[in-house]
Formats: sequence, C-alpha cells, structure tokens
Amino acid sequence: MRTVGIIVEYNPFHNGHLYHLQQSLKITNSDAVVAVMSGHFLQRGEPALLNKWTRAEMALRGGCDVVIELPVAYSTQAAEWFAYGAAALLDATGVVDALCFGSEAGDIAPLRRVARLLAREPAAFAGLMAAELRTGASYPGAYSAAVRRFMAEAGDAEAADFPFEQPNNTLGLHYLLALERLGSAIEPFSLRREKAGYAQTTITDAQIASATAIRKLVAESASPAGAAPFVPASTLELLLRDDALGRGRNGWERYALQLFHKLAGEPADVLGRYHEMSEGLEHRVKRLLPELDAVAFEPLLERLKTKRYTRTKLQRALLAVLLGHGKEQLAPDRLRSGVQYIRVLGFSPRGRELLKRMRTAAKLPILNSAAGAPGEYPYLTLDVQATSVYALGWPNAAPRDLFRDYYEKPVTIG
Repeated sequence: MRTVGIIVEYNPFHNGHLYHLQQSLKITNSDAVVAVMSGHFLQRGEPALLNKWTRAEMALRGGCDVVIELPVAYSTQAAEWFAYGAAALLDATGVVDALCFGSEAGDIAPLRRVARLLAREPAAFAGLMAAELRTGASYPGAYSAAVRRFMAEAGDAEAADFPFEQPNNTLGLHYLLALERLGSAIEPFSLRREKAGYAQTTITDAQIASATAIRKLVAESASPAGAAPFVPASTLELLLRDDALGRGRNGWERYALQLFHKLAGEPADVLGRYHEMSEGLEHRVKRLLPELDAVAFEPLLERLKTKRYTRTKLQRALLAVLLGHGKEQLAPDRLRSGVQYIRVLGFSPRGRELLKRMRTAAKLPILNSAAGAPGEYPYLTLDVQATSVYALGWPNAAPRDLFRDYYEKPVTIG
C-alpha cells in the first residue's frame, strides 16, 4: 500500500484542502493518506477554531486514513521547526512513501536544489543571514533575501529569482530541508496552490476560500452555515455541531483574561524567559499594558506591532506566555533531537491496516492517548497542558474537559 503524507492544520478543513488531498493521492500514485495535524494551537501562534478531535474527524471524513498529532512544541514554531517536527513524524511512521505539500509556485526543482545546499548549514549562508538581519528586516524577510543571495553566488539564477518569501514556498523549502537532514527516503512532491492565497481574507471564488477567510466569515456570522459554499458537507456538519455545543469559533479573545493575568502578574525578567520573548519585547509589553482601554487581545497586538515585531512573531511570543513554554524547553538542541512519540488522533478502516504496519515499522512508540504514557515524554506533558488551556476558552468548560488527553480515544469512521 503506497502511502502519501501530508502536513496540515485544517482550521477548518475546506474545499481547497479536499482538492489538495485528492491530488496528493493522484500525483504520488498512492493508496492511503497519513496526515500530521497540529493540535489545539497553530503555527501562526493562534488557538485552533475547533478542538483537535473534531478537526481529526473532519480530516477522516474528507479522505485521510490516519491522523497523527504534531506536538505543540513544534506546531507553534516558525517554519524551520514546524517543518522539522512534522517531517520527522512522517518519517518515523515507517509507512509513508511520499510527501505532498502545497506551494505558491508548484515547482519543486528550485526548492530541492536549495535544500541540498543549505541542509548542512554552510557558514557562507549564516553570514548572509546575519547581514540581512542587521538591516532590521523580519526573520522571514531576512531568510528569503539571504537564500536569494546565496543561490545567486552559487550561480543558480533560477533559484535566485524564486519567490521564497511566499509562505507556502517557505514552508515547502523547510520540509525539504528537514527530509535532507533526517536522511529520509520519503519522496517529496509539490502541488500549486490555486484560487485562494495563504491568509487571504477576501473571498474571490465561488467554492474555494482560504481558511483565514472562512474563519473570518464564521466569526462575523450568526451561524457557521455561511461557510457552506467553501467547505465539504461533513465539515459544515461538524462546524454546526460544535457551535451548538458552545465549543466552536475559538479565537484569541477567549484567552485574553488568562493571558493578561500572566502578563500583568509576572515581572519583566520572568516574561523574558518565555520562548520567543526576545529583544526587549517583555519590557515593551509591560510598558504598554497600562495604556490599553480594555482587556482584549487585538488592541494589545496592534500596540505591540512594529516592523521587527510582526503579527505572527508577537502571537507566538504571547502564546508561549499563555502556555508557559520557556526558552530552555524549546531550545534548538531539544527540538533537533526530534519527536518522541506518535500520537494517533484518528483512523479510517484503511488506516487501521496502516496502523498494524506501523506497530512493527515505526521508529517511535505509538500512543492512542496520554493515559499510562511514561514520564520521559516531556513534549506529551506540554500537549496535555495545552489541552487544559484550550478547554478553558470554552464558555461551558467542565473540569473533565481539561484532562481529555487522558481518556479520549482516537476518532474512527466507517
């Protein structure tokens, strides 16, 4: 059974995701799909619209066969570590033959050439990167500029002109870098992203919209039903179900009180120990807090933003405070040591067969829940804590919801 791996957030699963899934099977000539999916908190430093089990069900009903969780230690990181954790998980399953990711360019050849050159972190590139950062550019901007200069100096004009700054191209490059550094046999493929750009807030097509635009539509409507043209029927059903339960439409504002409690209650030197809190950001936070008119996330973010402190950078830093993620916990050396387990969130009947193969082929232990898991999995502890924080954003959260990782079984369909 040839199997393709995909790396997703499904926030929520929409028609564009369905197209990507179906085309991934087609262009890789695969029979099954393993999805690595972020849990309750996402790569841009945001809480997921819906909990991870609901999103796993969306994935399965959309055609995925096994859904495994990307630990929060990786799911909330910038592109390099997000990609590394996800690729390492796919490699660790022992059953994934191909990886298919979406990109703005759809052309994998320049990305592969760059990845082969950068995988060993050449000193020349590090020097170019440092020079770009000294100009005051944001990290993503500095990285894409440094890649262009490096490839120009290597005599690769096509790669030097490649739009690395586009977010899915950037992620794609980091997926390939991760596969190179892992020495993985997984074969990579790329599919061109069509009709809706990443984080595009406007809707310009009758059936395809970005997840960002869909979340905006849902947030501003009386009912998630307005998303119907842009999502499969199964997604709409689950959006409506969780909304009726008071467990849909999650966003940063639901966590503002928890966040402000920590920001106001902890001194600047303590805030400075959290992951992504750097360059004096902790002092800027403490200075601006008393000037706000309300305990609300968006006004805080707007006041904090500068050219250097992008929205995504700030969201990741504030999320690290909310979740209690310290710099040492998520230090590069620890992240580089790789994932520690494979957490299964759901599977289909075909996925059950894949899991049987994984029991003997996988490089890591396979977990169905946190119950009984040994204490040497510190990243699993972070996942359990993240679920507790996430559940506190629900208006009707029960104490049992905070510990759902211990008792919730993987979602099954069929």
